[in-house]
Amino acid sequence: MSVIMGLLLGAGLLLIWWSFWPQPITSKNRPPSKAHQLIARSGIARLTVPSVVMLSVVLALVVFVSLSGLTGAVPIGLCFALFAAATPWAALSWQANRRQTALREIWPDAIDNLRSAVRAGLTLPEALTQLADRGPEELRDVFKEFAADYRAGARFTDALDRLKQSLADPTADRLIASLKVTREVGGADIGRLLETLSDFLRDDARTRAELEARQSWTVNGARLAVVAPWLVLLLLATQPDAAAAYQSVSGLIILLGGVCVSVVCYQLMLKIGSLPAERRVL
Repeated sequence: MSVIMGLLLGAGLLLIWWSFWPQPITSKNRPPSKAHQLIARSGIARLTVPSVVMLSVVLALVVFVSLSGLTGAVPIGLCFALFAAATPWAALSWQANRRQTALREIWPDAIDNLRSAVRAGLTLPEALTQLADRGPEELRDVFKEFAADYRAGARFTDALDRLKQSLADPTADRLIASLKVTREVGGADIGRLLETLSDFLRDDARTRAELEARQSWTVNGARLAVVAPWLVLLLLATQPDAAAAYQSVSGLIILLGGVCVSVVCYQLMLKIGSLPAERRVL
């Protein structure tokens, strides 16, 4: 316990020291990294890549020290520390997929609301602003930020760019790109375009939900097949005789080989079982 408290204290002091250094300013023309896109798609506000990396390091250290002390086998603690380091990124990926699924269900209603506002004679900025009060509950906060930006004097295209970064969703990218074109060149068929997009999104969401329901048992079974051997190893490591078998270089090589096989098989399972992902218009 004293070692764990010392690690947590050291991590806290490192975070305090880190906060005194200014964050580098990235170029606006430079596309965001995959880590930044993952955090944006998760919808968790005020979360940065350094904080996630620091959390991964702290979890890895805690798990390594704890399991190495309990089992007496450093290779076992090292392997589970690698899994612990990947846990925050796996949680972010799960949250991003969950949020994208939720947005896929509510975007048709938001587009129908926007189409009705345009047909009622509202301008595009006014139609987007009214979604902050009449749109789906999950989208109201981001549209409130858009309304605040536009009312503060920001250009419509700049406010749309910030809205696109906040949503971080392929459907939002297509919608915003259409609105930009309509704003610049004009378009009398914006209502028909929004109606077509809404119908397409409903059909796509229905098809994806059916496919995901059919393949969920296969994906969950594959995940259990990857996790089960490591749970067995964790139970065996509580026995001194079993843990002593891995206290050597050969034991470390076997465990690291198992980690590589598990990661490769898991990624292969995700690749085979995944549906075609929509690409963002960055």
